[in-house]
Amino acid sequence: MLRQLHTDCCEVSTPAKLNLFLEVAARRPDGYHELETLMVTISLFDTLRFTQTQAGHLNLRNHWCVSRQQHATTTLLPSGPDNLVLKAASLLLRETGVSRGVDIDLFKRIPLAAGLAGGSSDAAATLFGLNRLWQLGLSLSELSELGAKLGSDVPFFLAGTNAAICRGRGEIIEPVRFSTGLHFVIVKPAAGLSTAQVFQNCHPAQTPKSAGELVRSLHGGDLGRAGSYMFNRLGAPAEQLCDQVSQLRDRFADLPVFGHLMSGSGTSYFGLCHNSQQARRLAGRLRSTHSSQVFAVQSCV
Repeated sequence: MLRQLHTDCCEVSTPAKLNLFLEVAARRPDGYHELETLMVTISLFDTLRFTQTQAGHLNLRNHWCVSRQQHATTTLLPSGPDNLVLKAASLLLRETGVSRGVDIDLFKRIPLAAGLAGGSSDAAATLFGLNRLWQLGLSLSELSELGAKLGSDVPFFLAGTNAAICRGRGEIIEPVRFSTGLHFVIVKPAAGLSTAQVFQNCHPAQTPKSAGELVRSLHGGDLGRAGSYMFNRLGAPAEQLCDQVSQLRDRFADLPVFGHLMSGSGTSYFGLCHNSQQARRLAGRLRSTHSSQVFAVQSCV
């Protein structure tokens, strides 16, 4: 969602995602794995404000907007060239050959090292917002090609859809639609995991599962059936690396949800709820017993 504040300034709100299905198959020649994943955007957003400045200056300021965010976690978010936001801005300048400058204020709500793709979403928003601010005229398809150079999840956020099956290493996107909105409760424990380390400990499927039955169940509005088809191949290696993930699996098994799963490479864990009221009620129950971050959200579809 883009909002033009004035000629030299705009804001973009950009969502987190959940993986309702994630299968990992054979390793590719480029070192990545073949994936099949069903991703949905959710109502947990970061906001980026872009203010045009003199050419050659790219500046980033991070602002944490989550009151329960632990200080130790905020220190993990770089404001220098390693941040995906600045990498995206630099890539856009390099690929288009233009000379521009920008001040970027990142208002952060999506937790880090969570499997919610906050960094990828921010990078996509940067490509999208600066394309508009700088009047570069690139299409979403062209921005998506650039985004794939930054990370496997980035093209999803530039595909113009709120739900999709993503294949390849994530860049082959098939939009899907559901008959109803989806409601979730999410817990992000204090611990985080390295995506690379989780993949290193994953044993790819010799006979990969498919997201087809899950998509058909969601399209038909059968949430009970959908819950039984939710799957994440990275769940087992994440549990081996982080006790908090296995503890959350056991905790969610006792909750009255349709299904529960770790998102992405973790460590966020979520349950598919009956409606928004149940999601909020379960979030309150979980907050009373966990020092972790807890969110009640809905899909953006």
